[in-house]
Amino acid sequence: MSAVTGPPPELDERRDELTPMLQQYVDRCREHDDALVLFRVGDFYKTFCGIAEEVARLCELTMIEREDSTGTYDAAGIPVDNAAEYIERLLEAGHRVAIADQVEDPSETTGIVERAVTQIITPGTVVDDELLSPDSTYVAAVVGDDEAFAVASVDVSTGECRVAPAADRASARAEVARVGPAELLSGPGAPDLDADCPVTDWGDDAFAADAARETLANYAEPDRFTGVEARAVGGLLAYAEYTQGDDGSLDYVSRVQRYDPADCLRLDAAALRSLELFENRAGGDRDGDTLFETVNETVCALGRRRLASWLRRPLVDRRAIAARLDAVEELSTRTLLREELRDELGAAYDLERLVSRVSRERANARDLRSVAGTLAIVPELKDALDDAESERLQRLREDLDELAETRALIEDAIAEDPPQEITEGGVIADGFDDELDEVRATEREGREWVADLEAKERERTGIDNLEVGHNQVHGYYIEVTDSHLDSVPEEYRRRQTLKNSERFVTPELRRREDEILGAAERADALEYDIFREVRAEVADAADRLQALADDLAALDALLSLATVAVGPDFCRPTFHDGDEPLEIEAGRHPVVAQAQDEFVPNDADLPAGSVALITGPNMSGKSTYMRQVGLICVLAQAGGFVPAASASLPVLDRVFTRVGASDDIAGGQSTFMREMSELTDILHDATADSLVLLDEVGRGTSTADGLAIARAATEFLHDEVGARTLFATHYHDLTALADEREGVFNLHFTAIRDGDDVTFLHRVDEGPSSSSYGVEVARMAGVPEPVVDRSRELVEDDEAAAEATADAAPEPTQAATDGAGVDTADTLDTDDAEPSPPPGQRTLPGTEPEDGDEIAAELREIDLARTTPIEALNRLQELQDRVTDE
Repeated sequence: MSAVTGPPPELDERRDELTPMLQQYVDRCREHDDALVLFRVGDFYKTFCGIAEEVARLCELTMIEREDSTGTYDAAGIPVDNAAEYIERLLEAGHRVAIADQVEDPSETTGIVERAVTQIITPGTVVDDELLSPDSTYVAAVVGDDEAFAVASVDVSTGECRVAPAADRASARAEVARVGPAELLSGPGAPDLDADCPVTDWGDDAFAADAARETLANYAEPDRFTGVEARAVGGLLAYAEYTQGDDGSLDYVSRVQRYDPADCLRLDAAALRSLELFENRAGGDRDGDTLFETVNETVCALGRRRLASWLRRPLVDRRAIAARLDAVEELSTRTLLREELRDELGAAYDLERLVSRVSRERANARDLRSVAGTLAIVPELKDALDDAESERLQRLREDLDELAETRALIEDAIAEDPPQEITEGGVIADGFDDELDEVRATEREGREWVADLEAKERERTGIDNLEVGHNQVHGYYIEVTDSHLDSVPEEYRRRQTLKNSERFVTPELRRREDEILGAAERADALEYDIFREVRAEVADAADRLQALADDLAALDALLSLATVAVGPDFCRPTFHDGDEPLEIEAGRHPVVAQAQDEFVPNDADLPAGSVALITGPNMSGKSTYMRQVGLICVLAQAGGFVPAASASLPVLDRVFTRVGASDDIAGGQSTFMREMSELTDILHDATADSLVLLDEVGRGTSTADGLAIARAATEFLHDEVGARTLFATHYHDLTALADEREGVFNLHFTAIRDGDDVTFLHRVDEGPSSSSYGVEVARMAGVPEPVVDRSRELVEDDEAAAEATADAAPEPTQAATDGAGVDTADTLDTDDAEPSPPPGQRTLPGTEPEDGDEIAAELREIDLARTTPIEALNRLQELQDRVTDE
């Protein structure tokens, strides 16, 4: 528990001596000791003592003092009218916020007004418009049971609720990453989670089998779920109820969906991060820095969230992919239809979140008018889709529910431009309710009588400056200046004396005033009751409204993909059964190509089970090329056209990435350990239907160890897994694998050297690279010239030493190494040959000595894997001198 939550000790210890209001404050803090309690007092949310100091510091507020019979206490207040911006600061600082509102009308209460916590605001359970982004905001829960796990998530603002099984800890972690929650509940048996969000301790009781099933029964049939799934989603929904004020079940959460992660293309945290689907690795916030922002051409919040969901969970069913692509293709070729649909959808409000507010009885009259405004576009959408040809668009047209009766109810009942508040009148339209119309007529007639009174009284009394007015304290009055007091009629009754005038009231004016005020109060009360009845009727249609929201979201997402598809250099991908090669002609990175005026397209040709070893200098485009292939596959399976001249693809089950350097020092993982953890997941979980993207595996340790790991991993992926693999590396020794294994081949990125200058062509070609151009890249990066010159000298010395060693040695019988001193292949074919000694203890070819020979023994002890070329040359010279002397 945070030091600034719970009741302030100086108040808690003398609670019974405090004023009733401060006693209420202490009680609310005791009930919600894990949150900052914002306590409604008039027009402010107040906090006291240490909590006030924290709130004032984070929100940049001025401290004040609150005096009580027991002493004086520090206090800080947040204005109710613009509380959202302050609450957002508290959430960003890691706090939970409990809103203690007045739950009684002060005008109807004798004594202290009762206050209760009506909402707990946490990063994952935000529902207020001012705090919500247009994207989905999930709170997730993970529960484990005997190696079986489940991941549940709910968006409290829309009612979307899902639960998925996870076979093991790694799968559970991957699913949490794919959900991308804003808050995470770590339930009983949950694995260690590398979460990029706050982790909340919700306790184990809510996740207990009986309690969770009882909660879940209010939303779905518990028998539809396994035991661990029911515990995860039941405990999560209990938390959602708690944050929304514990008013019972959330009726708008009406579709708890169970799904299997294997039913979509799986992308773990590493893949989401390195492919930059939703977040730029460099931390950039410019539009278009991610795949999502690049292809996001949606026109409403519903479509934006749906497109993001499609990219997080691309399809794996070829028929479903084809159906989505058919719709995208039709919309991309029919410009007028596409633009008409986009224009109509641009007027759609966020129906999902509107329905949740309606169901929670938090919607105002403007919200209802927004519902009606969204329903008004449905007939236009259906008319536009009347001649749609693709199956997906035809089905959407059939499913679009006009909800004509709900729309008519709202348009008839709610004023066209209603006020924000629902208790102050002007909400219900004229002509909807006879009783209300009657009361309004009485009020209107009274006000018209008062409006005419001034002219009548001036004429009757002869007082030409007589005025009729009104204020909140004294009501209606007739004001006469002192100079005309002798002309005041007898029936005038003095109401107020001012400096230069007197205010009066007549019996008829008082009667009319009572009539007007009574009618106004009666009208306001009637309007509030009528509004609640209308809102309840709209809430009864919540399921149909949510289904409509689903259809509008899908249509907008399809339109977004179609809008992107008409751009230059995009094509419709085709899919095959997986036995054929993954072929991309003139592929382009969808994000980088958009940002660069001149982008060099490249082909990709990956047969089933093949491994492409990619070499070439840094900055030449290796990582971009690999991500480009991955992004094209993800976008294609999401149902989008791809940036290429053509693309013939297999349906992938997973995309794995091991790209870039990162660490988790807080979690006890160095860069190399993090790299090995990601590699472990790949080698364990990849299948023949996976795409694996590896970049510089093994670079975080010694050259010998790193090369050994890289080679062994490559062999395993080729021999055992059979996954299509792109492996970018600076270990040139690995390129020899292409001579040993049929499915391994070399690619390189070309560059042109002109003296000390290097020009990167960013073009992929067959075969291995001849150089990494490391020193040249260092110079281009601005490394000081002395360092560059010295580096070049050392490289030239090593190359000369390597050449001298090669010239001095007899013809080799085994493949020589390429820069790291490790044999990359064993080419001896003789069946009767003696087994080769371990790599670090092999003798120089052609110098096999007899047993007992001292020099031969020393040669055997030389660890070539850890010997630099210059060291090898010096050692060889020493041995040669000794042989000559002998």
